[in-house]
Amino acid sequence: MKTIAIVGAGPGLGLSIAKKFGAHGFRAALISRNADKLNNLVEELAVLGIEAAAFPADLYNKEQLTAAFQDIKDNYGFIDVLEFSPASGSYPPTPATQVTEQIALDAFQSQVIGAIRSVEQVLPEMLEKKTGAILFTTGLSSLYPIPMMGNMGIALSGLRNYAMNLHSDLAPQGIYVAHLAIGAFIRPGTAADPDLIADAWYNLYAGGIEAEGTFPQGVTPATILW
Repeated sequence: MKTIAIVGAGPGLGLSIAKKFGAHGFRAALISRNADKLNNLVEELAVLGIEAAAFPADLYNKEQLTAAFQDIKDNYGFIDVLEFSPASGSYPPTPATQVTEQIALDAFQSQVIGAIRSVEQVLPEMLEKKTGAILFTTGLSSLYPIPMMGNMGIALSGLRNYAMNLHSDLAPQGIYVAHLAIGAFIRPGTAADPDLIADAWYNLYAGGIEAEGTFPQGVTPATILW
């Protein structure tokens, strides 16, 4: 059985990704700060016959994150897929004119540094085995300047750049890296249902070629699903 580690797992998209990959034979290792919420997700997945386990860690704490990944390896061995989709950080969306050093650093810490720390935990084994996948989920401000997302645009555009460089470096070595930018306000029962986004992610992963996609396909700031 393969293992997917989901960094930033929650009851929305993270759960849907766990369900989608679980339906294709994966077990899910769930990482986020809140142990109680993670345990609820584990129980919900168990009802669906999907093996999952909680590995609580604060993304801002390198030691906690490293320990969580080590626990996953101790329990499951090789991590086949890393999916990175944490919350935006400690601050709400902030226009560029109101972004302070502290707000910018927080977004960068949660998204870029958190991503680098997570990748460091899986990449050596992937390189050794010459297989694996690293998936980064962001918002549309990673691709386009969106005035109200001043703080997140700084961080997410950096994260996308990191993802694209990883793709170029690692594709020849058998490791698939991809980025999916979501241009929608995620809501169950709508055109931006998290299950639909998880479907799009799995299709991108299963194809194993495209480095990047958007949800909905071809979305721009003018067509965001609010």
